[in-house]
Amino acid sequence: MAIPLQAPDLGVTRRRSRPGERVVVGLLLLCAVVSILVTVGIVAVLASEAARFFAEVPIFEFLTGTRWAPLGGRIEAGDFGVLPLLNGSLMIAAGALLVGVPLGLATAIYLSEYARPRVRGVVKPVLEVLAGIPTVVVGFFALNFITPTLLRPVFGEDRVFIFNAAAGAIAVGLMILPIIASISEDAMRSVPHALREAAFGMGATKRVVSLRVVVPAALSGIAASVILGVSRAVGETMAVTIAAGNTPNLTTNFFESIQTLTAYIAQTVGGEAAAGSVRYQSLFAVGATLFVITLAMNLLSIRLVRRFRQAYQ
Repeated sequence: MAIPLQAPDLGVTRRRSRPGERVVVGLLLLCAVVSILVTVGIVAVLASEAARFFAEVPIFEFLTGTRWAPLGGRIEAGDFGVLPLLNGSLMIAAGALLVGVPLGLATAIYLSEYARPRVRGVVKPVLEVLAGIPTVVVGFFALNFITPTLLRPVFGEDRVFIFNAAAGAIAVGLMILPIIASISEDAMRSVPHALREAAFGMGATKRVVSLRVVVPAALSGIAASVILGVSRAVGETMAVTIAAGNTPNLTTNFFESIQTLTAYIAQTVGGEAAAGSVRYQSLFAVGATLFVITLAMNLLSIRLVRRFRQAYQ
């Protein structure tokens, strides 16, 4: 008598989720939704208030004007050209890159390729501590040490203002140094050792392997760290306000006082602008400009990472 064979059940049995797991998943979903709603709310507020400002001030005048002097609540009482503020932010970002990128990359190369594990275990936490120093402290350090001790004795007291863009750029460069160094070092250490061994097998020196093998292989992470550092430099507020001053000058002289987009926001929210006035609404126009710049840098960072990304098996 033949015994019928029962086909085995090859389907994947679903495991019932526990009530605690459903609660955790729900909380995670709630956090994701809240973050999205907060972002949408910020964009909505900026857009609505900036639209009221641009109803009074033509956007072409705002983007091309060379004088920023919003002195009162009426449009006739001041000039609203954002170029001086934008110029100050770009000067700080460019100067910070000149300081932070060489020092950060050199530190990353040393930690990744030359430093012993014990040295790396000491230097990297120190970098993390440097990243955690309050920006107000860095600003006062620039005002009381960088300007009178480093800049004025070298370039002359008559040429270097007390508040100047160079001090602000150096201070911000020191602030973005840990970001560039830490992310770049992580990217370099993720490069497979097989690439290094192959280069050493062909007779390459340690310097050649570091600069011509490891750095190009980790270029996507290095580019992301630099873009992130630029975003931090453009968005820095207190250190720049203390060190560089609050003078909206359209200049290329790093030894003069300037004002950045963030410094103007910090200065105006102190109670000088009446709610509903044109100067009050200019805060949101400047904030929207800063938001667009930061968004563009983040999109550029994503594109660079995808462009130079290396996948290793």
